[in-house]
Amino acid sequence: MKAWAIVAEGQTALIEKEKPTPAADEVLVRIHVVGYCGSDLNTFRGLNPLAKLPRVPGHELAGTIETRGANVPAEWATGLEVTMSPYTSCGKCSACRQKRFNCCRYNETLGVQREGGLTEFVVTPWQKLYRSPKLSLRELALVEPLTIGFHAVDRGRVAGTDSVLVFGCGAIGLGAIAGAAARGARVIAADIDDAKLQLAKKCGATEIINSQKKSLHDELLKLTNGDGPEVVVEALGLPQTFRAAVEEVGFAGRVVYIGYAKKAVEYETKFFVQKELDIMGSRNATPTDFKNVIQLLESKKFPVNEVITKTIPFAEAGAAMKAWSKNPTAFTKIQIDLNC
Repeated sequence: MKAWAIVAEGQTALIEKEKPTPAADEVLVRIHVVGYCGSDLNTFRGLNPLAKLPRVPGHELAGTIETRGANVPAEWATGLEVTMSPYTSCGKCSACRQKRFNCCRYNETLGVQREGGLTEFVVTPWQKLYRSPKLSLRELALVEPLTIGFHAVDRGRVAGTDSVLVFGCGAIGLGAIAGAAARGARVIAADIDDAKLQLAKKCGATEIINSQKKSLHDELLKLTNGDGPEVVVEALGLPQTFRAAVEEVGFAGRVVYIGYAKKAVEYETKFFVQKELDIMGSRNATPTDFKNVIQLLESKKFPVNEVITKTIPFAEAGAAMKAWSKNPTAFTKIQIDLNC
């Protein structure tokens, strides 16, 4: 079978791989749609310390069940359209013992620590599958990236009475915006791209701030009666937004970090204590997050067609990665269609 691999920094190649065979508790999925993630871009750029090259990228997947192992329940029938959770968990580490399998110490994500789904077939345990007869394949491939933001919202214990600031209106940030809005929160989106901010409004943001054109601090004080937001979600991974999250959140607030800062971050640590902040990381997603995102997409209230910036034929997957690397702000979500 054919697969696209990142073979060296800045280089991709179409390769041949052996078609996998499912074990008793696994299914073989024919892949139809793959979404590119920021982790794939970092791998392509040689900036992902978790991925060794060569590596087949891709963990935002949708496809149909081709064959089933002997122990797979009958409900997971051949021909069924599915998406999947791309994470593993060991079941034994300190995180797993607390039932927080999403942050397993030994997690291996498809396309990062292990070969990914930008290929014709993938095997996965049937327990990792999700389905919805109401969603198209392109919508199913959008489920996993949106769960990342939903999980951050859950980590932040967002409630309907909260004001929530989300830094960054890329795919992950839009998931956090939609997740917070789904809980009835007032969502304030911050970015420097007016087009992305308008898209954030369609995803559930009630207010938007272009921090290049207006003072973020002053605007937040106006919007929150001088208090600052109860929750801040950082979905950019920039040192300045890491610091701003702590500086702008209100007293007794919660800060949730999704992104990795590309450089070391220096803080004014008095805010940690004076505000008595809860500062949390957010990693991957849980089965509940997957179910909640599927419910959102089934409602048809999420602007799928605008979030998916480009759909690219499989033969052009390598060129699409190079184009994204050259101009990352031009794309919110790229999907690869293996049927083209």
